[in-house]
Amino acid sequence: MFWTAFTLGLLGSFHCIGMCGPIALALPVGGNSISKRIVAAFTYNSGRILTYSLFGILFGIIGRTFALAGWLQGFSITIGVLIVLSILLPGMLSSGNKITGFAYSFTSRVKSGMKNFFQQRSFSSFFFIGMLNGLLPCGLVYLAVAGASATSGPLEGATYMALFGVGTLPVMLSVIVAGNFISVNIRNHIRKAMPFVILLIGVLFILRGLNLGIPYVSPKISKGQVHSCH
Repeated sequence: MFWTAFTLGLLGSFHCIGMCGPIALALPVGGNSISKRIVAAFTYNSGRILTYSLFGILFGIIGRTFALAGWLQGFSITIGVLIVLSILLPGMLSSGNKITGFAYSFTSRVKSGMKNFFQQRSFSSFFFIGMLNGLLPCGLVYLAVAGASATSGPLEGATYMALFGVGTLPVMLSVIVAGNFISVNIRNHIRKAMPFVILLIGVLFILRGLNLGIPYVSPKISKGQVHSCH
């Protein structure tokens, strides 16, 4: 099941150009040196992936708690259902939902921190900009976190989220190095395909929880067994 994380990151990255692309393009690299842009790109994206991996550790621990209680199968089905519902009822993850109270305050602080690091204009600041960017609200990250929570441990959760981040690398690296090179037409086609990919991932999590004995898709898990998400 780890491949679902990479696939979600890879295809989702075309959607992320609209949100993360402007941040990546705004990195104060200075000059037109390709080598500097490549270093900046890897530094910034390493920060993002680290934040995602930390999320994976946290939610992997949650998944392990359910696994030790013998509830991992039911939890996997629940996560799968929620992912499917996020497509059938898109308002669940709509970025247009009103953010109030603590969430609004937290987001404002994150953006303020990013602004401070932008002013530093150093390569180390790119790493922290990436880390903070990973904290901003994002529906695709929520889906990846849901997948990480359906694994059975912190290492598995961290791996799942790291692979999600790695999946976003090809497009996000290219944005920084070569600019916004992907045409709107291509992005529109990928956006249309994304709901079907997400639906597939949701169905796979449901099948995994059904314990059907299908290798790699729905492996047989004995009651109370802690099993990694492969």
